[in-house]
Amino acid sequence: MQKTGDLALVKQINTAIVLEAVLKNAPLSRAQISERTGLNKATVSSLVQDLIHSDLVIDIGPGQSSGGRKPFLLLFNSRAGYAIGVDLGVNYIRGVLTDLEGAVIHEYELPLKTHDVDKVQQQLFTCIEKLQATIPESPYGLVGIGIGVPGLVDETGTILFAPNLAWKQVPLQTIVEDRFGVPVIIDNEANAGAQGEQRFGAGRGIANQIYVSVGIGIGTGIILNKELYKGASGFSGELGHLSIEVNGKPCRCGNQGCWELYASEKALLEQAEAIGFTELDTLIEAAKEGNERVLALFHSIGEYLGAGIANIVNVFNPDLVIIGNRMSRAETWLSPAVRDTVARRSLGQHHKRLSIRFAELNDQSAVRGAAYYAISRFFIKIKSGEPYNM
Repeated sequence: MQKTGDLALVKQINTAIVLEAVLKNAPLSRAQISERTGLNKATVSSLVQDLIHSDLVIDIGPGQSSGGRKPFLLLFNSRAGYAIGVDLGVNYIRGVLTDLEGAVIHEYELPLKTHDVDKVQQQLFTCIEKLQATIPESPYGLVGIGIGVPGLVDETGTILFAPNLAWKQVPLQTIVEDRFGVPVIIDNEANAGAQGEQRFGAGRGIANQIYVSVGIGIGTGIILNKELYKGASGFSGELGHLSIEVNGKPCRCGNQGCWELYASEKALLEQAEAIGFTELDTLIEAAKEGNERVLALFHSIGEYLGAGIANIVNVFNPDLVIIGNRMSRAETWLSPAVRDTVARRSLGQHHKRLSIRFAELNDQSAVRGAAYYAISRFFIKIKSGEPYNM
């Protein structure tokens, strides 16, 4: 009996190796998989057939011959299933449906004008249902849902504290799983954004990077040595609550003088009211038209943003800082002040190799990262040899 168990484990491991080779290097022939993995050709052929039967790999026919018979090439079947990613913001809910390689198939967004838990929950369900209704027929259907939220999340997917939503102890993972019957992964929105940019955006291939999510609040996702750093209790990245003014404004977190009170979209809009603006989009339009008061406002916010980033640079010495979320739309007017302030305030050796970029995915970093969480969970289950279910 022990030998049978060992053989099953070996097959499971080898199947995962073959699938990983196809995921990373397709199109590949069976012979090329054998060369890359070190598995013999007969084993590869058998495992590939299993993956084809599982609808995870497709044979796309003969490729170019290098002498002798033409090899039959294999691709990962990215449309075998679909994932939903959701960015639950303070003033919006944004969702995407992606295939199993993270490519966006459909998008849906709606404004969020209430923070009442029950009402937000219904709007969240609406977003997910709209996307779910667009899923094409596929072997695995909806494989999971990932959700990024602006707050502290524990390992059970409970939102412990989201100050800008005024939420405490909301068991969001359980609520959504009960409704949709698929695995749900909940994480802080900035962590999801960091994952989105690392996998699909400006952070690809960069070992040490900090994603700064600038929306109504500010959060950060920290990637060190290509891994998301979550801290001892899983709550790292709340750098929007760095104190930058000793006797500053009171914050909903209970502190005062927090960075996000001076450098966020909310800070921008609070100051913009005095000159007759109430929305980010209208401010951007005014900046395009050369409105000097709006340009000065963006410059001021950019300086505060740069001051906080300089602190991050001095602490973490990253290769890259990525500025994302809704305020990335204002890159043209924020960037000069941010870059100048970081250059002046960060230590010379820390700044020497630093790159500052605005999110390549614009304001979709978190929603793409959330979908990636669901895809990643699917692959973990598939590679473990377990039936894919909750």
